[in-house]
Amino acid sequence: MKVLVTGGAGFIGSHTVLALQEAGHQTVVVDNLGNGHRDAVLAGEFHNVDIRNTTELAALISRSGVEAVIHFAAFIEAGVSVREPLRFFDNNVGGSVSLLEAMRQTGLGTLVFSSTAAIFGNPQSLPITEDAPTAPTNPYGESKLFVERLLADCEAAFGLRHVALRYFNAAGADPLARLGERHDPETHIIPLALAAALGVGPPLTLFGDDYPTPDGTCLRDYVHVTDLAAAHLCALAHLAAGGPSRAFNIGTGQGFSVRDVIAAVEAVTGRTVPLVRGSRRPGDPAALVASNARATRELGWSPRFVELKDMVAHAFAFQQARRALSDL
Repeated sequence: MKVLVTGGAGFIGSHTVLALQEAGHQTVVVDNLGNGHRDAVLAGEFHNVDIRNTTELAALISRSGVEAVIHFAAFIEAGVSVREPLRFFDNNVGGSVSLLEAMRQTGLGTLVFSSTAAIFGNPQSLPITEDAPTAPTNPYGESKLFVERLLADCEAAFGLRHVALRYFNAAGADPLARLGERHDPETHIIPLALAAALGVGPPLTLFGDDYPTPDGTCLRDYVHVTDLAAAHLCALAHLAAGGPSRAFNIGTGQGFSVRDVIAAVEAVTGRTVPLVRGSRRPGDPAALVASNARATRELGWSPRFVELKDMVAHAFAFQQARRALSDL
């Protein structure tokens, strides 16, 4: 299959492009490099295009002959979305509208959408199933939920077949250290904790230690990025086999606290993570843990890497590899 990947120069997108290549697919990557990295695209064609440019996107789809789309391109920082909701909706919703219009114009009718557990907000019970109430606590989650609803409207209007993958906290790195997290600024806890432990970043800020959780810090379901990439291939196969449009939670079903992450980083690096205590961030739920039963049953997907220490070790190996390259 030939697949258009929007946001394919980003963290999860680049790992998915690599997984597509290794599975024998062809890729056409679109990214405006606002947050992505050109050298993270290890396979296929690359086009520096903003997906809000509908005309250019439709022309690319027409001439490239792609058969499906995996749509990652979006802003992801939940905390920033609280301060800048208009920018998030312009990019996440406006970009998706532009992509869907380009698909409608060109007759391209298969899409896998990068959604998020943030659509659930503060869950009423754990683990979270796909049928749980949706009540986002920040504009980031609202923007993703809006697009999910838009996909259903597009299916009714012009037959768009789609899968929305609601993944939980992306973590880790390519086990061979070819790819990893390179956000600027970095917002994810594992690379921040690693940088703090190694003395190449500031102390890690503990955003609240008074949550109703076993150790007072937030619980999250960390899912390895290569397992996320595999889920996108499973979703493509599901649609190619005629499977119905569907939403799936992608997580391990395990909750790890911020203090668990700190302990794993200290075990992997052999160093202490210096801490600064801060207040809770607006819109942060106390706990998010997935039920992945539907994905296992209907997509045939299950995570390979379920140990937090493995995710930290892979992220650490990538950081070390990057540092060694920069020293050459």
